[in-house]
Amino acid sequence: MNVNKITSTVSQIGPRTLRSASATLLGLSLVVGTAGLAQAEGGAAACEAAESKATPSDLADNKLLLDVAKANGRMVAVGEFGHVVYSDDEGASWTQAACVATQVTLTSVNFPSEKVGYAVGHDAVILKTEDSGENWAQIYEDFDAETPLMNVFFDTPSYGLAMGAFGYVLETKDGGASWAQRPIVEGGEDDFHLNDSFRAKDGALWVAAEFGTVYRSGDAGATFERIQTPYEGSFWGGIGLSDGSVLIYGMRGNVFRTVDSGVTWTKVETGVTKSFGGSVELENGSVILAGLNGAVAYSTDLGKSFTTISRADREGYNAVIGVKDNQIAIFGESGVKIMPDTAEAALAAGGTGS
Repeated sequence: MNVNKITSTVSQIGPRTLRSASATLLGLSLVVGTAGLAQAEGGAAACEAAESKATPSDLADNKLLLDVAKANGRMVAVGEFGHVVYSDDEGASWTQAACVATQVTLTSVNFPSEKVGYAVGHDAVILKTEDSGENWAQIYEDFDAETPLMNVFFDTPSYGLAMGAFGYVLETKDGGASWAQRPIVEGGEDDFHLNDSFRAKDGALWVAAEFGTVYRSGDAGATFERIQTPYEGSFWGGIGLSDGSVLIYGMRGNVFRTVDSGVTWTKVETGVTKSFGGSVELENGSVILAGLNGAVAYSTDLGKSFTTISRADREGYNAVIGVKDNQIAIFGESGVKIMPDTAEAALAAGGTGS
C-alpha cells in the first residue's frame, strides 16, 4: 500500500483529467461557508452530537496513520477511518481519542497552542480540538467538492490555512468559525496538489507541491510566491532546519536543499529511489526522513547527505517524530512503530543498507 497523502486520496479525486473542473471550482474563491455544517466548538458535547463518529478500536494505533504533531508534550497522530491516537509517554503506549466527529481518512494535524489543534482530511473535512486531542468536533466539510485536504497550518489559534488537491486552499481568520476559499497565488491559476506545509527558521511558510513546484510565504500565508526547483516530479513534504536551510523531498528518493530561500537548490543523494513522505530534526541535529518500502534515511550533517536504511517490513511510512531513549516513532500503513534514531543502530536492529 502506498501511504503518501496524495495517493491515499486517489479513489476520491479521480484521475488527473479532473484538474480543469477543479480549477474552475477554485476560481470561485472567497466563498465563505460550511457546506451546511453548523460551526461547533471543539468540545466533547459538540463531538458527541455529531451524526458520524470514528468507531472505537483497540487497533487504532495499528492501522494507517498519516501525520503526527506535538501538543504540550503529548504526541497526536491521525489516519484512516477518522482515527486519532495520542501518547503521553513518548510513544510507549497510545490511546484513541474519546470522540472524533468523522469517519473519513485524516491526513494532517497541527497544534498552534497547547490545547487547540486542527486536523484535515478527505471530503474537505476540518476538525478542531480544544482539549489537546481528546475530543474533535467537525467544523467544516464539503463533500460535493470531492476535494481531499492534505495539510493544515495555523500561525496562531485564530489564523490558519487548510490546503489540498488541485490547488484547493481554505483560509480562516477566526479560529475556524468561518472559512474562505482562495487561490494559493493571488491572480494565478495554479492547481497543483498542495501536499505539505511547514515553517522555516526565518519564519517563512513553505508548501510542497507537484511538478517540482514549491511555494513560499514571508507573511504567514497571506501571500505566496511560486518557486520552480530543478526537479519536475512531485514533492510530498519538506522541513525547515535549525541552520536556516530548507529540505524538500518526494518521489523516487529525490531530496533538494536550499540555503538561500529557494534561489538555488542542491540535490542531496539518498542512495534509493523510494519516495519520502515525512521528516524530523532531532534535538541533537540529526535529520530523519521516512518513506515507502521501509525506507528511513538518516543525516548527521543537517541534510547535506543521508544514509538510507530499509526496514525488514518494507512497509510505507509517512511521518516520523523523535521519542525518548534514542528512538524515533514512524507512522504508516500499520500504525506506529518505534525504532533507533541512528543508521548504525537501525542496521544492528535488522535493517539493511540501501
